[in-house]
Amino acid sequence: MNEDVRLTAWVRGQVQGVGFRWFTRANALRIGDLVGFALNLGDGRVQVVAEGPKSRCDQLLEWLRAGDTPGRVDGVTEIWDTPRGGYDTFAIR
Repeated sequence: MNEDVRLTAWVRGQVQGVGFRWFTRANALRIGDLVGFALNLGDGRVQVVAEGPKSRCDQLLEWLRAGDTPGRVDGVTEIWDTPRGGYDTFAIR
């Protein structure tokens, strides 16, 4: 069973001003079947919200933690929830 879920992840490190949101969007589109956004936060973190099949969200989270990301990721905190909808694609905000 691969139900749809909502992943919200907060990425800490040197992740602003390095193309991190662009690469996150590109990777979400490469994985496929994901909608949501990547957003710079005022405290230097990037918030990533992704909705789609659990296995696809797991792939995105794995990439955020250990993938070839721009900048430097010091850590990722995530929460899982039920999808809320309202997204047409994966956007940069």
